[in-house]
Amino acid sequence: QVQLVESGGGLVQPGGSLRLSCAASGSIFGINAMGWYRQAPGKQRELVATITSGGDTHYADFVKGRFTISRDNAKNTVSLQMNSLKPEDTAVYYCNARGYVSLIAFNSWGQGTQVTVSS
Repeated sequence: QVQLVESGGGLVQPGGSLRLSCAASGSIFGINAMGWYRQAPGKQRELVATITSGGDTHYADFVKGRFTISRDNAKNTVSLQMNSLKPEDTAVYYCNARGYVSLIAFNSWGQGTQVTVSS
């Protein structure tokens, strides 16, 4: 399986920036796509952005133009650059990786990192 460890969360003022990083270990050769999801208090977990092993990206409408996802296959990391942050971006952000190992699908999650946007 794949283990994921996030870093980079914290407190930032509205309009500020943060960069989240996620390091993958384990069966990384089986990863097809990685991404970031978030969950605010009282809400369901929602997709923020994903990136495939080939570099194709997908963004939720509410982050288009503000967030950028990138992936370093050599370092087995995925990052999320978040600019122009808004209070409604406050949430726990989770790293995700999915793929196959020995033809068995996996869907792995990190422990989450808190992002708080507040003045």
